[in-house]
Amino acid sequence: MRRREFITLVGGAAAGWPLVASAQQSALPTVGFLNTVSAVPFARMADAFRQGLRETGYAEGQNVTIEYRWADGHIDQLPALAIDLVNHQVAVIAATGGPAAGLAAKAATSTIPIVFVSGADPVKAGLIANFNRPGGNITGISPLSSALGSKRLEILHTLVPKATAIGILVNPNYDAAVQVHDAQAAADAISLQVKILNASSVAEIDAAFASLKQQAISALFVANDPYLDSQRDQIITLAAHNAIPAMYYTREYAVAGGLISYGANLADAYRQAGVYCGKILKGGKPGDLPVLQPTNFELIINLKAAKTLGLEVPPQLIALADEVIE
Repeated sequence: MRRREFITLVGGAAAGWPLVASAQQSALPTVGFLNTVSAVPFARMADAFRQGLRETGYAEGQNVTIEYRWADGHIDQLPALAIDLVNHQVAVIAATGGPAAGLAAKAATSTIPIVFVSGADPVKAGLIANFNRPGGNITGISPLSSALGSKRLEILHTLVPKATAIGILVNPNYDAAVQVHDAQAAADAISLQVKILNASSVAEIDAAFASLKQQAISALFVANDPYLDSQRDQIITLAAHNAIPAMYYTREYAVAGGLISYGANLADAYRQAGVYCGKILKGGKPGDLPVLQPTNFELIINLKAAKTLGLEVPPQLIALADEVIE
């Protein structure tokens, strides 16, 4: 074979390689991952989701692709992001970070399977009609993060027994009614005042903390909320600066320097969502998959944060804790 012919042959083959690779890539099923927050604070949850996919035989970049859409705490952007995933013809949508993501996905499609992760009651939120057989194109995981308000307040009061007024930091643009109601009921039972602090922006979070002394608030309950999650570092820093003991709904806050958290293991909920997406990719129908609920909840205590606040954590709380951060 002549050298010129050899070069032409190799060159022609090389020209076809990207086309083959592209065809293989496009043949992979695609999972849409819709989330109300942003990639950095939710990195651990996204890892857990991918772990669940791997447990069903799907590895990102090998035999499945994932299209990520982050709302960065702006719930009003979720409908457009959900429609964008539909237009990408994804095989299944993981709608995560609260009921708003699930509702946006549900409004965007009645045919593409949806797996939600929502701390709010999915029946009351309008996501499903029944936990055991959700029907239609939707199922999911419900960690019940919003239904633990009374327990969180009780734990916070045990940690700060001299507190006479506890603030609840909520985002007025997010439905925190269940959390507030549960916390208020628990507070009434022990003659404790509850004061609502509304915040839906960085400036309003700053203002809420600035008002703590003025309102004689000596402990804080941070509600489960996607936007507040996106401002986690700001909230933890302000709590430390104002020497205010704060209760959070997920361990991510305590690990990042917050005082204490109580709630379901969210990483496991995201892993289960990944498993459900994998089952659907294998042909499972979302309407036949029951909505899963947690049976175990975790109490995380950051002793370093407690020491900074000058708090002595009661031995009974330490004994109950699932994890104590030294």
